[in-house]
Amino acid sequence: MEKRAMILDGATESGVDTRRAGDVAMDVFRRGGWRVDRLALREVDIAPCLGCFGCWIQTPGLCVIDDAGRDVARRMAQSDVLVYLTPLTFGGYSSELKKAIDRSIPNLSPLFRTVRHEVHHVKRYARYPRLVGIAVSRDRPIDPDEEELFEAVVRRNAINFYAPANAACLVPDGGDDEACRRTIERTLERVIGP
Repeated sequence: MEKRAMILDGATESGVDTRRAGDVAMDVFRRGGWRVDRLALREVDIAPCLGCFGCWIQTPGLCVIDDAGRDVARRMAQSDVLVYLTPLTFGGYSSELKKAIDRSIPNLSPLFRTVRHEVHHVKRYARYPRLVGIAVSRDRPIDPDEEELFEAVVRRNAINFYAPANAACLVPDGGDDEACRRTIERTLERVIGP
């Protein structure tokens, strides 16, 4: 069975370059025999989520907004591994990536259940992708508090989206190429294996 990965590249006009980190991730997947798609989100017409819950009530499992967000959510659900690639923005995701994540809410059920004393959505599907977050920081050295915050955001999204495994890392924009490569490779290996 073919292994499928999807890289959602949340690059913005911020000046932080995600290409190098994305290229490393692509290389790791391809060497492992994965089919990998990389989507530059700023080149895709995805409207912000309306918060209308139409994807749960009117058109279950399908966003009521008829744009590329529907296809992105579908492709996310069909992936074995999902990579959130983003310039680090206030310890979290860029607006481009956040928009795509928000529009993937149809992949969850509107019903809730308690998991370890927390309220979470019920699964809509039997299988969900593993999740990797890769943030590119303009700060050097990398701020350990921002790194901890980013890892926590990815971990919390992994819980909400039922990712069976997750990992996250920060790499500096324009930093040492070999150190960046090693950091991304180790992070991906924690989720997909060597």
